[in-house]
Amino acid sequence: MQNKLKSLFVMLFINAAILLMIYTLVLFYINGFQFDQLGQLIISFTIAFLFIKAMTLHNTARTSANLWFRTSVILVGFLINLYGIKIAQLNVMKAVPSALLFVGWLLYVFWYSRFGKRESLILKVGAKLPNFDLEDRFHNPINTSSFLGKPNIFMFYRGNWCPLCMAQIKEIAGQYQELEKRGVTMNLISPQPHHFTVGLAKKFDVNFNFLVDVDNNAAKKLGIFHKNGLPAGMQALGYDTDTVMPTIVITDKKGTILFADLTDNYRVRPEPETFFKVLDLELKMT
Repeated sequence: MQNKLKSLFVMLFINAAILLMIYTLVLFYINGFQFDQLGQLIISFTIAFLFIKAMTLHNTARTSANLWFRTSVILVGFLINLYGIKIAQLNVMKAVPSALLFVGWLLYVFWYSRFGKRESLILKVGAKLPNFDLEDRFHNPINTSSFLGKPNIFMFYRGNWCPLCMAQIKEIAGQYQELEKRGVTMNLISPQPHHFTVGLAKKFDVNFNFLVDVDNNAAKKLGIFHKNGLPAGMQALGYDTDTVMPTIVITDKKGTILFADLTDNYRVRPEPETFFKVLDLELKMT
């Protein structure tokens, strides 16, 4: 139930911020400068810009957990909105749109973004990664046992619809030569339909394995399945309602887990340098 509420919330929240930003700009054009509208614009623009930038540029692979700078800016905007309403002696109900966005922002940061505590007896450093079945982008079946003999990075990402996932893949693709130098096989795994994965492979054109986790079977086996994880309405683009929680696992050539990142916040993700440190340490020890 909570995941369904989250999927509805995030789409309503993003669209409300964008619409309020546009509405406030129109009011500025019609009425000129007003303090209450300035505060409303600061709040709506700060929120809308974050999502529009992420969705269009795909250059933000991670954020801080609590987004304190943006939260402070939004709080200042809300206070300006209240001050403007007071000095203009306007009805206090004029503060409702800003108040709702401010509360929505807090819900986004401290509720929506978080998965809760993620612990896995399966994905523990030192344990053997279980074999699981996948398909390549051309529907050919693959079992992960075929990857043994080389170090592997398994990156489970939600889908092409996820801006942070795309930015993270872009970041890793930019480091493909460093991965090749270390003899690492990079496996990008998503439950999205195959044609999206085909498009992703064409876009980056690097020597990675672009794989599909059909029906989230691998995610369920590993305990990283995210039921109702897709934002509401994106089913219209061809994505399935259920997805996977962002997860990265690094294994040695025997399939032993060297590193596992089970983030409890979808915006907080490890940097490529973290992978290289793990891999370099393993190379020194072998």
